[in-house]
Amino acid sequence: MKDQGILLDNLIGSEKLLNGFSHEEIGDDHVYTGLETPMKENAFDLSDEEKKENIAHLFGQIMDVMGLDLNDDSLRGTPQRVAKMYIDEIFSGLNPANKPKIALFDNKYKYNQMLVEKDITFYSNCEHHFVPIIGKAHIAYISSGKVIGLSKLNRIVQYYAKRPQVQERLTNQIAIELQSVLQTEDVAVIIDAKHLCVSSRGVKDDSSATVTAFYGGEFNTPHKIAELQN
Repeated sequence: MKDQGILLDNLIGSEKLLNGFSHEEIGDDHVYTGLETPMKENAFDLSDEEKKENIAHLFGQIMDVMGLDLNDDSLRGTPQRVAKMYIDEIFSGLNPANKPKIALFDNKYKYNQMLVEKDITFYSNCEHHFVPIIGKAHIAYISSGKVIGLSKLNRIVQYYAKRPQVQERLTNQIAIELQSVLQTEDVAVIIDAKHLCVSSRGVKDDSSATVTAFYGGEFNTPHKIAELQN
């Protein structure tokens, strides 16, 4: 724990972070740094219970530094509640063991047009400020001869949303996973979301939303893109 703390202190206190830029130079801009969620090689050396114990301890320290009284009835269990929420709920998508099991079925109805699942509600968290991203995902695919249950589309969205995220990465991760599962390039994903790091702090713009899109295969044509956007 001591060595990890020293390493963490060095990382947080570093003058130079992404591509040689400092904290001040990066500012509040949300930088999309790649397809894969940034994870340490030893990310799963600790069990979930060990992670909860460590997080509860560290979060209690944060609360203490802020001046909160951890002996108060209302606050006493907060570090444990936060730790459980992080590991079992809102960041559970970091653990590959929680990836949904997807069964593939033959397309017996020979339906060969696009299938669209709209308004899939998801809750994620901005990896820059650890505050919520709330939005809806719209998914379309054209069967290559195989289909999956409709609810599996929701589960894939939720799995990748339940981790610290950047919306561009979330969009691509969902799309690439669906291409792999469905064995087709013909997948489209559109995400429309509100970022609380924009609406509740910083610029405090409550009316704006962010839209990202992935168009693969047959969807990557002006005609199909226009059809989806309408």
